[in-house]
Amino acid sequence: MHIAVTGAHGTGKTTFIEDFTTVHRSYESVPEPYWLLEQQGVPFLNGATIPDLEKQLTESCKLILGHAHGRDVIFDRCPLDFLAYLEVVSAREGFEWLPGGRELANISKALAMLDVVIFVPLTSPDDIPIQIEFPRLRRRVDRRLKTMLHEDDLGLLHNGPRIIEVLGFRAQRVAMADSLLGLA
Repeated sequence: MHIAVTGAHGTGKTTFIEDFTTVHRSYESVPEPYWLLEQQGVPFLNGATIPDLEKQLTESCKLILGHAHGRDVIFDRCPLDFLAYLEVVSAREGFEWLPGGRELANISKALAMLDVVIFVPLTSPDDIPIQIEFPRLRRRVDRRLKTMLHEDDLGLLHNGPRIIEVLGFRAQRVAMADSLLGLA
């Protein structure tokens, strides 16, 4: 099964993946594109910028398409994350970001390769006990992801992955995912 975990920054996606792969050892965990690109020496500016988000979107598609066949895998982030960030950041900068034709085709192909997208939403009160950078951006991206996932307003999910949302504390999230995925 190919799973991607999506959500705004600081929602517990990576922690969920760590907990999930501890229970399901057959799953390969693929880190989020930002960290992989940074390890390759790709420079990033401070904060969320359009060029940096575009690099991560391209890398996300490449990672998913590179795992098209084979073993069970769980990705930290997917193209939907970067689409949400790009829309929110570009609106903040006063324009509408839209993917080009080739880019849109890659996004569609990558999403079609996923069996499931697990959404980790913001919670109230916040599960993360530390101060998170860019809290307004975080809230706006969370809202945008909810709309994208629940309404498929971009038309990218009609033939794509099943969408599930996990809530609760750490152990509850894995148990909820297991139940919804039939892994329990």
